[in-house]
Amino acid sequence: MQMRAGDDDAGEWVWPPPGAAAWVFAYGSLMWNPCFPYEEAQRARLFGWHRSLCILSVLNRGTFERPGLALGLDRGGSCAGIAFRLAAAEVAAARVRLWEREMLHAVYTPRIAAVRLQDGEPMAALVFVARPGHPQYVDLPPEKAAALVAQGVGAYGTALDYLRSVIRHLDDFGIEDRPLREVLRLAEAAGAEAKETGL
Repeated sequence: MQMRAGDDDAGEWVWPPPGAAAWVFAYGSLMWNPCFPYEEAQRARLFGWHRSLCILSVLNRGTFERPGLALGLDRGGSCAGIAFRLAAAEVAAARVRLWEREMLHAVYTPRIAAVRLQDGEPMAALVFVARPGHPQYVDLPPEKAAALVAQGVGAYGTALDYLRSVIRHLDDFGIEDRPLREVLRLAEAAGAEAKETGL
């Protein structure tokens, strides 16, 4: 099964591109918990987008009343991650799993984007980027992002534990993300202060 124009609002494209291998770029939990079998995984960099806590988590790591934050790809900069190459026979099943995982609330937009593999080769890959204008999309300074991370508690636990886990896994991959680390520092400080004041 190919993804065709009309499946989303990202424009005229198919996945995988005609005559090309099927690659998926992962920047968050998909890096260490892919939902599909793959033939190859390489470090890769996506240009034009960066990893960001730009998605309100209203179920897994927060509620509608007290949301937490989750990762998305927001415009600008670049992002280090992992690119997975899928066998042609696995594309149809992988597409179903990816849509179930990433598109439940339509807060992401699937796109084909250029990534550069660790070996220097440019490649077209499927990516899921944040959808500006969606009610769960936010663009916050570190202090406000940290406040949401500090407060968020949802079905899967706290937003603070989520961010700690993300950074720990990024460290395992040798990927440094200073903006995320700064939000974690501020969120942990806010949590400590709240405990001291009894809030």
